[in-house]
Amino acid sequence: MAARSPASRGGLYRELRDGLIVAERNLRRVPRIPELAVFAIVQSIMFVLLFAYVFGGAIPLPGGGSYKEYLMPGIFAQTIAFASITTALGMVDDLNKGILDRFRSLPMARSAVISGRALSDLVYNGGILAVLMGTGLFVDWQVRTSVLEFFGGVGLLLLFTFAMSWVGVWVGLSVPNVETAQQFGFTLLFPLTFVSNAFVPTATLPDWLRTVAEWNPVSALTAATRQMWGNPNPYAASGFPAENPVLLTVAWTGVILAVFVPLGLRRYRSISR
Repeated sequence: MAARSPASRGGLYRELRDGLIVAERNLRRVPRIPELAVFAIVQSIMFVLLFAYVFGGAIPLPGGGSYKEYLMPGIFAQTIAFASITTALGMVDDLNKGILDRFRSLPMARSAVISGRALSDLVYNGGILAVLMGTGLFVDWQVRTSVLEFFGGVGLLLLFTFAMSWVGVWVGLSVPNVETAQQFGFTLLFPLTFVSNAFVPTATLPDWLRTVAEWNPVSALTAATRQMWGNPNPYAASGFPAENPVLLTVAWTGVILAVFVPLGLRRYRSISR
């Protein structure tokens, strides 16, 4: 055992080092193709302004409270969920251009290609979240709890971002082209984000749909950040999702990682043969 330990540590170090190198390579593309970040930010800001100023006055909250404060955690959760499309597009683009073949010909850890993609998209989407939070302050969103709880909510968002990146890795390696990845992502994520408490209280939904919305991972993340930031949170009267949104978010994140990390790695190995 003692003889294998240094090799084991060396292998782990190599995977981490190579993953960081690939992540750096992916991030270097952002200033070279600024349209990617610009359109992602503009789209999210449009959602903020649209819901805050066009629909906000028509959506009353049970128990009262500012709809703008209610809205912003939902916008953050929606942005995080749709981040997986960015990952999928990046993976399928690299695959079709033969970049993954070039990586496979190099003396580097195989897992670095996809772990590097997940890490780079974590940083990329963290920057978009920072811009959105600035926009939220512009429309009178406030954090009414402590600094520690604020960063705890940010940590939950980033953890969920990392998990959704692995969904994007699997999708990107499973579809034939960028167009299919985009259509598949939107088809999957629109119901996930809109059948949730991100924009409207779940109490307004039919009973059968309300149950789905309350257990939705986007609803759990949204309710968790609202709870941690002291924003209006008319989630549900009772039940596990209402009483434990932070725990449910962590559980959902663990499930997503447990499912899609192995699927992504297996898919990458299959196309490597």
